[in-house]
Amino acid sequence: MTGKAGAIAKLDGPTRLMLWTLLVVYIFNFLDRQIVNILAEPIRKDLGLTDTQVGLMTGLAFALFYTVLGLPIARYADKPSTDRGRLIAVALAIWSAMTALCGLAQNFFQLLLARIGVGVGEAGCTPAAHSLIADRVPAERRPGAMAFYALGIPIGSLLGMMIGGVLADTLGWRKAFMIVGLPGVFLALVVLAVVKDKGRITRADHAVTQGESIFAAVAELLRSPAYVMLLMAASASAFLSYGKSTWTTIFFQRSHGLSPGEVGFWFGLWGGVAGIFGTWLGGWLADRFGKIDRRHVVTAPAIGMALAIPVAISAYFATDWRMSLLLLMIPTVLNSLYYGPVYSSAQGLVPLRHRATASALLLFGQNLIGLGLGPLFFGILSDWLRPEFGENSVRYVLYGAAVLGLIPAILFWMLRPRLHAELDRHT
Repeated sequence: MTGKAGAIAKLDGPTRLMLWTLLVVYIFNFLDRQIVNILAEPIRKDLGLTDTQVGLMTGLAFALFYTVLGLPIARYADKPSTDRGRLIAVALAIWSAMTALCGLAQNFFQLLLARIGVGVGEAGCTPAAHSLIADRVPAERRPGAMAFYALGIPIGSLLGMMIGGVLADTLGWRKAFMIVGLPGVFLALVVLAVVKDKGRITRADHAVTQGESIFAAVAELLRSPAYVMLLMAASASAFLSYGKSTWTTIFFQRSHGLSPGEVGFWFGLWGGVAGIFGTWLGGWLADRFGKIDRRHVVTAPAIGMALAIPVAISAYFATDWRMSLLLLMIPTVLNSLYYGPVYSSAQGLVPLRHRATASALLLFGQNLIGLGLGPLFFGILSDWLRPEFGENSVRYVLYGAAVLGLIPAILFWMLRPRLHAELDRHT
């Protein structure tokens, strides 16, 4: 994190304050989103859920509404009259309150509704944040700034795992939801005071934006071959990332006999540290080598995801949980290299008036395909394999998930020449 903090130190004071505040918001975003993973097994036992229902509750219930609402909210964020700081504050207050309400659920349906509420709130955060960052940070520093913001993913996931695991062991899963959800409501007041939207585009762009439908905006984005390939690569990456994240926490509980608190501490801590380092490294490599050749903005994610496959298989095969955890840190680093390069590239491939929409469409693919279908798909596979492998069914599902990492690796490699041709045409 030090390298990224050093990079943003070159920016003006208000921009640095905005980036730090947005980072804290994104930490809460992923803390509230991902805490359900470490609580999934206690919830399953308490409410008597199947693995398919666990996959639906942890993934699709959130992702469907997050993605469906994300595009119209992003179009609203792209309007010059919209105060994006206020939009982010309201979204934060909504998803935090709904996270707390998860703890009051008495059955699967009520929990599903609360998770949907979390998705509705979180739909208003990242597209607006990406648009703000792209407007305030010079193009040559955008990969680093986007990677700095993206540190909220591993930090929030780390805190969600550790705090959620400890609270689940000591106070139960219901109080865990309430304790992590309520502080975000008060943080929303800080965001209102700190994140100022100074406006961003010309009067001509304003006129175009006002008369342009969401379908026309999406159609224009999809006319870029590089953006389409970026969308495919990011969605495939998220499918595997979210699916493996959910079921790896359950794998350590079922196959290695750890408690939620033990998994939350050990996997949350070391997996979070590896994710933070990988996210930082991906932004640093894109900044450094992208200046030499724009194809290299996504070279590291392409190579990293391919190299992660054999190490991940070895990690799930290991019989000692300590060795499994140690090995998993390597693919966690390698699979975290893509976030900064992906979202900075998206901002450089589209017209200024489509910046929030470009992020929202990426999030649509990543969350509907990734978060929505990843945990659910692997949960269905686990139920299908359970009659033969019992509690170890999750281990065999994760073997397959590791091999599928070759798909995003190939897509990122194919993206390289397209980036060289299209990146920063609109800057």
